[in-house]
Amino acid sequence: MNKTKIFALSCAAMLAIGASAKTVTMSKATLLDKIKGGWAGQTIGCAFGGPTEFKYNGRIIPDDTKIVWNDSRVKYYYDKFPGLYDDLYMDLTFVDVFEKKGLDAPISEFSHAFANAEYQLWHANQSARYNILNGIDAPASGHWKNNPHADDIDFQIEADYAGLMSPGMPQTAAHYADGIGHIMCYGDGWYGGVYVATMLSLAFVSNDVNYIVTEALKAIPAQSTFYQCISATIAACKANKDWRTTWKQIQEKYGETDLCPDGVYQAFNIDAKINSAYVVMGLLYGNGDYSKTLDIATRCGQDSDCNPSTAGGILGTMLGYSNIPDYWKNSLKPVEDIPFKYTDISLNKAYELGMKHALQVIAKNGGKVAGDKVKIKTQTIQTVRLEQSFEGLVPAVKRGLGNKPIDKVAPFKFNGCGIVIRGTFTSDDPNYVGLVEVTIDGKKMPVMKLPGGYHGRSNDIYWNYDLEDGEHTISLKRLNPQDNVKSNVYSYIAFKKKDK
Repeated sequence: MNKTKIFALSCAAMLAIGASAKTVTMSKATLLDKIKGGWAGQTIGCAFGGPTEFKYNGRIIPDDTKIVWNDSRVKYYYDKFPGLYDDLYMDLTFVDVFEKKGLDAPISEFSHAFANAEYQLWHANQSARYNILNGIDAPASGHWKNNPHADDIDFQIEADYAGLMSPGMPQTAAHYADGIGHIMCYGDGWYGGVYVATMLSLAFVSNDVNYIVTEALKAIPAQSTFYQCISATIAACKANKDWRTTWKQIQEKYGETDLCPDGVYQAFNIDAKINSAYVVMGLLYGNGDYSKTLDIATRCGQDSDCNPSTAGGILGTMLGYSNIPDYWKNSLKPVEDIPFKYTDISLNKAYELGMKHALQVIAKNGGKVAGDKVKIKTQTIQTVRLEQSFEGLVPAVKRGLGNKPIDKVAPFKFNGCGIVIRGTFTSDDPNYVGLVEVTIDGKKMPVMKLPGGYHGRSNDIYWNYDLEDGEHTISLKRLNPQDNVKSNVYSYIAFKKKDK
């Protein structure tokens, strides 16, 4: 679709929107079309990037690698791998709580709804679930000292609800991203969600992708590494004609900065900031073209289903559902009335609830809803507070531990002020909880509880970022061994103080 047509399709009051705008008036039909575009765009992006998710780490997906798309692609993943849509069912958990408990529902309602839900989770989400089920509730559940995955992409991919319920109101979007975002993330992990929610909020009142991407960054503190990464990406996009040149520059600077235990010293990178950089590349180089945007956001690699999902949702909001090309939209038709697995919310119901909540938020924040018109009292962007995960820490060493069961791992020494021990723990009895005694320098630490079932599992065997910098000896001991239990200790990562 050419930019002239996009421009003509926007309502007249939106054409000159800037940060200083006071009010925007649009029809209810236009508002609903944009909300539908946001939800639909996420779903399309997930399904498009699904086949390549984390198969291209630290490298671009080549142009000659065909990414399949057809009218049955979205339904295929509904049936074969519903966990692909964690971008959606996590979002919809929060939408459901807003619907049942109201716009001012306490954060505990959201945290316990997602912690006890049946769906699969990974990384920061799963660590937060583990924390909440073991008595560490939000916001402590997302803090980096309790959650080694705090900077991961998780909240970034599920913050869409906050932007879609806050059209033209970025301060309100950031408000709705605050408490919920800290359930599972902190620092850059939280900033990823704030940035996405702000872009979505702006996408209701601007048809300029460059403005949306650049203006939204004002919500993020300039001192943060997230801001620095995205600022560098925007500058590179302006300087380079080819997105691959920009990709290489960002990879060189940020490609090996992931502090997720699974990404340290690995090509794998699930950190929010670099994956958000891929979203930015897709949007800026795509320049309003839906197909080009999704293709670039996907071919940047790493979390290549979530990134086109985010970019597709933002662009879908800007364009509106009616202007997403049929080539992409036709794949939604078989599923729009089917609830996402683990929920009772379909896309059509998400459209309906999204519209309902957006109208409530508009009215709550000084806007008016009258007849078929909606008057939005727009907001300028305010920068959220500064916070950084793993502040002052860098990896010192990563060492293998032989892929042994916990009770076969001999005591070992390490140098540093923090440690994460990576591994898995599973049992045929999903109710079994393994108890592991951790001793550091002769002092017993709090006993680690390792659920044997997949739902409540811990991502890591042990972590501690509060040690004195120096040499330490650590040992692990099973306190309640049981048959039919499998544990596998991969490695440990020691952290040290960053040189000043």
